[in-house]
Amino acid sequence: MSAGAANKGVALITGGSRGIGRACALGLAEDGFDVVVNYVGNKGAADEVVAAITAKGRKAVAVQGDVSVEADVAAIFAAADKLGTLKALVNNAGVVDIAQPVVEMSTARFRRMFDINVMGSFFCAREAIKRMSTRLGGTGGAIVNMSSIAPRLGAPGQYVDYAAAKGAIDAFTLGLGREVANEGIRVNGVQPGLIETDIHASGGIPDRIEQLKSSIPIKRGGTADEIAEAVRWLVSDKASYAVGSLITVSGGR
Repeated sequence: MSAGAANKGVALITGGSRGIGRACALGLAEDGFDVVVNYVGNKGAADEVVAAITAKGRKAVAVQGDVSVEADVAAIFAAADKLGTLKALVNNAGVVDIAQPVVEMSTARFRRMFDINVMGSFFCAREAIKRMSTRLGGTGGAIVNMSSIAPRLGAPGQYVDYAAAKGAIDAFTLGLGREVANEGIRVNGVQPGLIETDIHASGGIPDRIEQLKSSIPIKRGGTADEIAEAVRWLVSDKASYAVGSLITVSGGR
């Protein structure tokens, strides 16, 4: 569907300036949504995404904010309200840290991992439900949580904290999906495998996909666009019977 299609409302993408978030923002704009591009620090990248969306004929705005901070989340959603009716939330913002065994991890690292990856998704989902729930006067919508295959693998010696945080997201997706299904809100999740984004560099292993691609049945890393396709389907009416589902997109890993 082209960006010239009838407006479907507003989609809010957390961590929407780069990688998977950027691909989701551009894809949902193609599907007919106006888009809120949330970012933490890279304003230039967020502005580039906004420019690409507006060039397609959709409205978009870049909004700075840390999803682990409740006041920031409130401001992000206030900006979304100004753009239109919120119909989709993609809880994409997330972090990893340098590869370490648990015994070497600091308390500050644990808290950051869960504050951003877990609490941020809770805060954003709560705000989205207030706006989408038919019980509360809304018109429904879709929430997609970005998980990972890490909970299934455990990430020993590298990112056990990240795997645990994403395991919490899987449980959150299932529970919240069942909780609000009768309020016109569909909650689902996507579990990416090894995807070619800069998150690996932020974890201190920029060539991680090259190191591990032999362990992937399809023998390559995935792309951000391939993950965005799953998100776009879950947001769309084609996924109208999907509730609490977790779609794995991992090349068979």
